Amino acid sequence: MVLLLMEKAEMLHDHPRKKIRTIRDEFDYPTVIRLRKYARIPYKNIVMSRKNILKRDSHTCMYCGVRDRLTIDHVIPRSRGGDDSWENLVSACTTCNHRKGNRTPREAGMKLRSKPFRPNHIIYLRDFYGNVHESWKPYLYY
Repeated sequence: MVLLLMEKAEMLHDHPRKKIRTIRDEFDYPTVIRLRKYARIPYKNIVMSRKNILKRDSHTCMYCGVRDRLTIDHVIPRSRGGDDSWENLVSACTTCNHRKGNRTPREAGMKLRSKPFRPNHIIYLRDFYGNVHESWKPYLYY
């Protein structure tokens, strides 16, 4: 609201039923604003941890889809040169992790449900708020 009042930002979308009221005035409730001048924000990388890997994978086994007894699995085993990276770690149930063992998914005849990736801040924004406001989607998902 301060950025809007100082004319450093402009409102792109407002909430149709909400207002911000003061003693004398009433303002539209902004849901999406745009800065008039670019301000570089130094984002930090999301920390790779067990909790964040499970969050990225929606607390689901990436081999069979089960949602309980989850562990972390190296897609390419460490003994074969696999590293501890976002692209090599997935959530797996204990059954699938044990079945895969010290093999690659191809050697074990198992297929990943989705390719592991380095998450961005949008995923965590969505998870923090439970869902993303409808008016935000055109600006977040491109």
